[in-house]
Amino acid sequence: MPAPPVPDRAVTGDLPARSPRRRSRRRAVVTLAATLGGLVVLLVVAGGVAISLGPVSVPPGDVVAILAEHLGVPLGEVTTREALVVEQIRLPRVLVAVLVGAALGLAGSVMQALFGNPLAEPGVTGVSAGAAVGAVLAITSGAAGTFVLPAAAFAGALLTVGAVYGIAALSRSRGLATVLLVGIALNALLGAVVSALVANAPDEQSLRGIVFWLQGDLDARTWEHVRLVLLPVLAGVAATVVFSRDLNVMLLGDDAARTSGVDVARTRNVLLVLASLLTGAAVSVSGVIGFVGLVAPHVIRLIAGPDHRLLLPASALLGAVFLVSADTAARMLPAPVTLQTGVVTALAGAPVFLLLVLWSRRSTA
Repeated sequence: MPAPPVPDRAVTGDLPARSPRRRSRRRAVVTLAATLGGLVVLLVVAGGVAISLGPVSVPPGDVVAILAEHLGVPLGEVTTREALVVEQIRLPRVLVAVLVGAALGLAGSVMQALFGNPLAEPGVTGVSAGAAVGAVLAITSGAAGTFVLPAAAFAGALLTVGAVYGIAALSRSRGLATVLLVGIALNALLGAVVSALVANAPDEQSLRGIVFWLQGDLDARTWEHVRLVLLPVLAGVAATVVFSRDLNVMLLGDDAARTSGVDVARTRNVLLVLASLLTGAAVSVSGVIGFVGLVAPHVIRLIAGPDHRLLLPASALLGAVFLVSADTAARMLPAPVTLQTGVVTALAGAPVFLLLVLWSRRSTA
């Protein structure tokens, strides 16, 4: 008995039905790889420039040789002075900038997705104000050591997150609206506390330290600061990116997300806590630095769209590039001009953000 004829795929229509899907998936993979790869290259270049430039100029080849030597790959002789500058001064500062920028960029992307508001920023729940209170208390008490100051700021951030959720729970509601309102109220309250502490600073040195921290800066960052922020930021980034698919489904609406098996309330609460902890860890070692969490997600969203599988990691990478570049610019300003890193991010980020908003409005008009 002859075998039945095999249907022609071109006739049955299977091939045309599958081909667009495959092309779409392939295009998404290519976009993901190209965008993330390009941002990694930008970050490496920005980091290399930051390590090379300064009062003591270190040629890029020597920077590579110094870093390679730590990996057990000797590439040539370098002077002890250059090795000391790279290893103990510039490299930890650049790593802190990378971690802080990545945390703020990712936290901003999550906040904007959760609240459906492009103006949402990482400190919307009051976590930055809480960190500020902890830092200012450490400074005014005279306990602002290398480890104590960021630890106090991080503790203030954690206590603020706990207070926001505790107060929201008292109202038997942990919805986004309740959390946002509680965060706004605590932000105002903690801002008043900071103002009171500044007005009653015990001496001029403490006052300068408070103002310096509130403006945000990465000066004198050491390996202690890297170790303090490394694990919280890496764990927070990894845990947040896991929810990228759930955020994509939630773009379709809560009902569609529930139908797809997403626990909307739980996902929002977990992501809100993760974003707050990322922000707290970041500002604990850098002070309050603005616009990183606003600008980075906007740029990525305009370039690559709202797919959170790309938006979340790309926002983290672009946030790192932005902060490393801003810190390098702050260091390289000609004397006697001195600006903190947070001031440079505001000066650069504010006009860029306005241009992005105008561009997005014009493209949707």
